[in-house]
Amino acid sequence: MQPIISVSHLSKTYDTGFKALSDVSLDIRPGEIFALLGPNGAGKTTLISVICGIVSPSSGTVTADGHDIIEDYRAARSRIGLVPQEITIAPFETVWDTVAFSRGLFGKPKNPAHLEKVLRQLSLWDKKDSKLNALSGGMKRRVMIAKALSHEPTILFLDEPTAGVDVELRREMWEVVRGLRDAGVTIILTTHYIEEAQLMADRIGVITKGEIILVEEKTELIRKLGKKQLTLQLQKPLDAIPASLEAHDLELADDGGSLLYSYDTQGERTGITALLGDLADAGIRFRDLQTKESSLEDIFVDLVRKS
Repeated sequence: MQPIISVSHLSKTYDTGFKALSDVSLDIRPGEIFALLGPNGAGKTTLISVICGIVSPSSGTVTADGHDIIEDYRAARSRIGLVPQEITIAPFETVWDTVAFSRGLFGKPKNPAHLEKVLRQLSLWDKKDSKLNALSGGMKRRVMIAKALSHEPTILFLDEPTAGVDVELRREMWEVVRGLRDAGVTIILTTHYIEEAQLMADRIGVITKGEIILVEEKTELIRKLGKKQLTLQLQKPLDAIPASLEAHDLELADDGGSLLYSYDTQGERTGITALLGDLADAGIRFRDLQTKESSLEDIFVDLVRKS
């Protein structure tokens, strides 16, 4: 399958000397939701801005739907829709006029049927004649998405699409994004809500200090890098871990009332079986046990800390 976006050895150094991107290579598959994660200042916005033609690269190449963003910039940009984090709309325009104007900026002929489809898809049809300053924050974000979809792009960038949105509206936005993906639009999502990436994304990319440090299928990432922790609530507190249990790399809680055993998510059933057997041999009994699995947030924090 040919990538719908291909980034090869991309670097960007600003006039101040700050190197925002360093030799970034990345392929985005058509029809996927790709979450780009990274701390503030990691290079997420610069990477998106280069792909969308807002910022010029210092070196490297980028193609969007087969079109080079420099040599064939008009065709490349026509394939891309961008929803920035900031809400930038004219407050006294109507929803319909705003979306129609955005379509015209790309030189597209009028197509009321397409605009109606987009507005209905985003639950904005009954607001088409409303002034933008009369809409809620969540509705304004939907208008931003409608603007980005007005010229029928195949690629949609969502930069922090649910920032400042309450939980209910955030979940509604997730449904909107899933619907767009199901309609064939490739979604590239940046977010500080790791839960959002874990629920929505097909693949995860992590960028820090201007470099891509990981690209992985979400489920495979959690399987490979996730950890599980087994907590054993003891019947009687311990003062110290017996020498016979040292091989198991256990931690004793401060109050001595529980033992913590960490293992990777790929298995170690034999390790747990051996641990339980050694506990019985040492005369240590437990009254309850609990397991906890690493979330994507745990993995992300650990990756960034180590980079």
